[in-house]
Amino acid sequence: MAEQPYTIVIGLEVHVQLLTESKLFCGCSTKFGAPPNTQTCPICIGMPGVLPVMNRRAVELAVKTGLALNCEIARFSKWDRKNYYYPDLPKGFQISQYDLPICRGGYLDVPSPNREGMRRIRIIRVHLEEDAGKSMHDEKAGRADSRIDLNRAGTPLLEIVTQPDIRSPAEAKAFLTELKLLLNYLEVSDCNMQEGSLRVDANINLHIPTEDGQYVATPIVEVKNMNSFRAVERALTYEAQRQYEAFLETGHRLGDVPKQTRGWDEDAQLTRPQRSKEESSDYRYFPEPDLVPVTVTDAELEALRQQLGELPADIRRRLQETYHLNDYDSDVIVNQGRAFVDYFCQLADTCGDGKMAANWAQQDVLRTLNERDWTITQFPISAAELARLLCRVKSGELDTAKARMVFGHMVDHQATVDEAIQSLGIVQVDETELRQLCAELLASNPKVVAEVKSGKDKAIGSLVGQAKKRNPHVNPARVKEICLELIRQETT
Repeated sequence: MAEQPYTIVIGLEVHVQLLTESKLFCGCSTKFGAPPNTQTCPICIGMPGVLPVMNRRAVELAVKTGLALNCEIARFSKWDRKNYYYPDLPKGFQISQYDLPICRGGYLDVPSPNREGMRRIRIIRVHLEEDAGKSMHDEKAGRADSRIDLNRAGTPLLEIVTQPDIRSPAEAKAFLTELKLLLNYLEVSDCNMQEGSLRVDANINLHIPTEDGQYVATPIVEVKNMNSFRAVERALTYEAQRQYEAFLETGHRLGDVPKQTRGWDEDAQLTRPQRSKEESSDYRYFPEPDLVPVTVTDAELEALRQQLGELPADIRRRLQETYHLNDYDSDVIVNQGRAFVDYFCQLADTCGDGKMAANWAQQDVLRTLNERDWTITQFPISAAELARLLCRVKSGELDTAKARMVFGHMVDHQATVDEAIQSLGIVQVDETELRQLCAELLASNPKVVAEVKSGKDKAIGSLVGQAKKRNPHVNPARVKEICLELIRQETT
C-alpha cells in the first residue's frame, strides 16, 4: 500500500458510564431499558430549589481508572457548571469538571495494529461529569417529531481525553479495544456501546508536508455518532481522505476554513457537517456552588490501589513468560476476561503444557462458549478434568480426533473423561499389541521403509492409514512414532 502524503493526527474523547447503581447526584436508578422518563426525580430533571448530593462510588471508580492509566490523582478537585442549551439538558447546564479534574496526565500502552511492539498513548485528563438525557428523532414512523427521555440525565460518566498521539484509524481502534479491556478488568464499566455505556468522539486533522520542510495543518474536525470501534476506524479513514481532498480543492489555502463537528453516517459511509466546533469559552464554565470540592486522602488512594488487581498488560507478560505463549495466543486469552485467564492457567499448570492448553482453550473451549452463549463460569468441564483429557492425548492414549469426541460428550452430558470414554466405546490399544502391528506393517511394506530411510518421512503416512484399517482404535500419532523408531533401530 502506497505511503500517505500526510500524517494523520487523532485525539479521542471517550465517555464511559460508570457501574454505579444510582446517578451521580441523586438516588435514581441507572439501570438500562426502563420506560422513558421513569427513572427521574426533581434533582436530575433540574427542578428549582433542589440540591445535588455526590455519589461517592463514582469518585472511587474514577480514581481506580486514573491509577490504572498511570495518572496523577488530584487530592483536591472541584465541580464546575458547563453551560449550554439543549432540549435533553433540563437544567440548562451540565455538572462537570473543568480546571481541576480528578485525574491528570497518564498513559496507556497499546499493542500496535501490526503487532510490532507497543505504542504509548498519553492521557491529558480523566474527569467526572453527569450525562444529559436522550433525544429521539423520528425518521421512519411518520410522526416527524423529536421526543426526550430523561432517564439518562444525571448518569455518572467518566470522560477520558487523550493527547493527539494517535496516528492512524487502526491505532484509534486498537486504543479503544485496549481501554475497554482495561475498564472491564477494573469492573468500572460494562462498556456496552449498544446501551450507550461507552461513547467516542474523535478529533482529527492532517499535517501535510510542504516543500520547505514544514507542514500545513488542516482544521480540526470532531467526529461524532460512531456506535462501534469498527465505525470509529471507518469514519476516521473517510474523514482523513475527505480533508486531504478538501486541501487539494482549495488550492492549499485553509486559513479561513473553521473547525467543525461532523457526524458519521453509517449507512452512507461518510461524515456530514453538523455545526461549527465550540471552544471552552463558549460553555462559560464556573464553579458549581451547590457541591463541595472532592478530596482524596493518601489512605483512600492506597486502598483503591490495592483493589486494582493484575491488569491486562501484566497478565499478557505473565502468560508469555510462564507458559511460553506468543503475542497472539496471550492476547486472545486475556481478551476473554479474568475468569477465562484463571481457567487457562489452571488448565496449563495441571496438564503441564502451556501451548497445548492454549490451543484447546482457544479452539474448543472458546468455540463451545460462543456457540452456547455461555460464560466460562457456566462451562461444565472443570479445568482439572479437561487437563486429564489433555494428558491422555500427550501420553498417546487418545489421538486428537478421539479426544475431541470425548470433549463433546463431556460437554453434552457433564461427564468425566473416563465416563465419556466408556460411553463412546473407545478401546485403548495395548502398547505391546501396537508395536507388533507396526512391525508387521513394516515387514509387508519394504518400499515405504526404503523411502523413509532415504529421508522421506512423509511416506510413513500410508502405514498409518493401513494401521487404522486393521484397528480403528489405534492412535495415528503413536503409530507414526513407533514405525519411525523401528526403522531407525533397523538402520543403526
